[in-house]
Amino acid sequence: MNDSLRTTGAFARRRIDHSMFERSGEIDIVAQELVLYLRAGDFGAVKAFFVLQELEDIADLLENMDAADALVGLRQLPLIDQAELFGDLKPTTQVALADAMPRGELARIMTAMSHDERADLYKALDPIARSAVLPGLAQAERDDLRRLASHAEGTAGAIMTSDYATLKPELKAPEALDALRRQAIGSETIYNTYVVDAQHRLLGVVSLRELLIAGTHETIAEIMEDDPVTIPVDADQEECARIIARYDLIALPVIDGEGRIVGIVTADDAFDVAEEEATEDMLRGSNIEPIGGSLSEAGIPQMYRARIVWLVLLVFGNIFSGAGIAHFEATIAGNLALLFFLPLLIASGGNAGAQSATLMVRAMATGEVHGSDWRRMLLRELGIGLLLGLTMAVAVSGVGMIRAGFDVTVAVATAMVLIVLVGVTVGVLLPFILSKVGFDPATASGPLVTSIADVLGVLIYFSIAGAVLGV
Repeated sequence: MNDSLRTTGAFARRRIDHSMFERSGEIDIVAQELVLYLRAGDFGAVKAFFVLQELEDIADLLENMDAADALVGLRQLPLIDQAELFGDLKPTTQVALADAMPRGELARIMTAMSHDERADLYKALDPIARSAVLPGLAQAERDDLRRLASHAEGTAGAIMTSDYATLKPELKAPEALDALRRQAIGSETIYNTYVVDAQHRLLGVVSLRELLIAGTHETIAEIMEDDPVTIPVDADQEECARIIARYDLIALPVIDGEGRIVGIVTADDAFDVAEEEATEDMLRGSNIEPIGGSLSEAGIPQMYRARIVWLVLLVFGNIFSGAGIAHFEATIAGNLALLFFLPLLIASGGNAGAQSATLMVRAMATGEVHGSDWRRMLLRELGIGLLLGLTMAVAVSGVGMIRAGFDVTVAVATAMVLIVLVGVTVGVLLPFILSKVGFDPATASGPLVTSIADVLGVLIYFSIAGAVLGV
């Protein structure tokens, strides 16, 4: 027998150090060891090992196996744990496992999954797999699945779940608690319960705490919070995350055009959206289109498409810098020392502009700044830019005096102040302009601002040098 399988007892009693999941190499080692037990059929040791682990950690181990081994490992868990773990897997792993298992088994797992994660899995499957798995679901589940999967990606409807509890306004507190107990198993959260009328229109919300401390004769209508915070089903998913963070909500009710509650967005789903949006903003800040999946699993063609468009556009944009230098050939020929300071100056303008753009994009993303605030933001950044430019001009003046003399130093120092001012102006205004015309402001926080600032920096620098030096 393999030496590693002689320590079955030690393996079964092993508890994962959670810090190891920061070190992918150690995950691979444990996953490979787990595969040995699975292939040897020592399922007792695997089950004993799984009992000591968190489901999220088991999901990471299954991610590091091929689909066949991962499926055998998944089957060592109870059905309810299989369903919860399935929702923690990457979409590509979910699809691979779904393709590897019989449709009846997949249907049982999907039935036990939370409604929103079940809908996400359904949308990830190919049309043939969707058609095959639907007959294994109950009619109510099929209807719910189709309804959740029908909402456009990026909307509140696409990330909401129908796992929520409702109460009637005429119920007394003890009756409401009994009703809540019956709904608890199928609800994602019961800390907030939604009060609806006969047409399922949302009337209010009542917390579990309020129910527990309410008098026995008090009705839900008397203790509920009227006019709760809601969001339309077709609203942007990013707005869900902002509202949940702003009002510190456990869950946000989603309503249709007639005021009926159709689902809720929970705080954990909102956090996932916030992380996804932050990743997209970071990518767009470097002029990379969103990849739409895991970076580690993205193929070369996908990464190429995500990056090539902006790189080509910026290449042609930078031609203007070259044209500007060519236009000032006489000025440069009259004093070659000017070239020494060119990279320094245009980089300073680009860096200052990128800083301003990053601050504006982030403030717009968090709702701290709106389109109407552009004048106030511009005036503030111009003041800061002036201080920054003067400080940087003083810093570079010493080098100028040593390297090129007084006249060139004056030209360099003056250009530094103006280039930094122009850089911050571009950095502030470009996100507002892009937002106004319907583009993502995050596009303005990186190379785009730098490229524009470079072109303007060349023109400003050599214009000032020509005037000061009389060339």
